[in-house]
Amino acid sequence: MQRNFTSEFAFRTSKSGGPGGQNVNKVSTKVELLFHIDSSKLLSVKEKSILKRKLNNRIAVNGHLYLVCQDTRSQLKNKKLVIDRFYELIYKSLLEQKKRIPIGTPASVKRKRLDDKRMNSEKKKLRARVRYSA
Repeated sequence: MQRNFTSEFAFRTSKSGGPGGQNVNKVSTKVELLFHIDSSKLLSVKEKSILKRKLNNRIAVNGHLYLVCQDTRSQLKNKKLVIDRFYELIYKSLLEQKKRIPIGTPASVKRKRLDDKRMNSEKKKLRARVRYSA
């Protein structure tokens, strides 16, 4: 179920840092994607609450989800990359985690652990000093 959020995106561009020579100083290739979760029309109330809980470290005080990309020297490629990252982040955040069912330790594992302890104990007994009684 792929939804199209592009109408709800806001983009900001700025000059990237890092290597790139004169290109870095002239061209705004860094792309920031801003997405306001509360005002989204494509997300249900439940989905919004899940995203707020799971992505709270990425959400600013004003409620915007920020994603940044400055990987390439092309603004267009960075824009495509940041959109792909957004969809991947939303998809992973909305996946339901399977409940872990704890299982007992298998008997073979317990037996092996006890055997190892016994072998270690015997090894250390053999290292002990022999005492002669006269």
